[in-house]
Amino acid sequence: MPLVIDATGNDLTYKIIGLAMAVHNELGYGYKEEVYERALEAKLNQAGITPYRQFEVTVEYEGDRVATFYLDLFPNQQVVVEIKAFSHQLTNDELAQVINYLKATGAPVGLLFNFGRRKLEYRRVFPGKDMKVQRIGRDNAVRK
Repeated sequence: MPLVIDATGNDLTYKIIGLAMAVHNELGYGYKEEVYERALEAKLNQAGITPYRQFEVTVEYEGDRVATFYLDLFPNQQVVVEIKAFSHQLTNDELAQVINYLKATGAPVGLLFNFGRRKLEYRRVFPGKDMKVQRIGRDNAVRK
């Protein structure tokens, strides 16, 4: 029985976190984000989970495309996965990025990983009702 049942109705995020830990244990820290993205893509494929790497998401306003995002990974088109490789801890700026992606995709949950530290840092992110995040700088995000 899985320890965590996620918003997708199964243990998909639990599996993804485990695969990310395996990647971090095997590669360690110090590589660029793309290395971890490709390695996690391979692990997802091995686990029978369709990774959808660099998945394109558009935002339209009044019939015009106003934004295009490329998700690092969008496993089974259910979980937004954003990968970072920072030597510093994750900030609200990265959290705001995942919240924007959740809003754009309508996905029920996101995972934010930082492979750039000695220990894998990760956060589960859920889209809150009526949560708006304004990015105002590298280390700040204001919730309205």
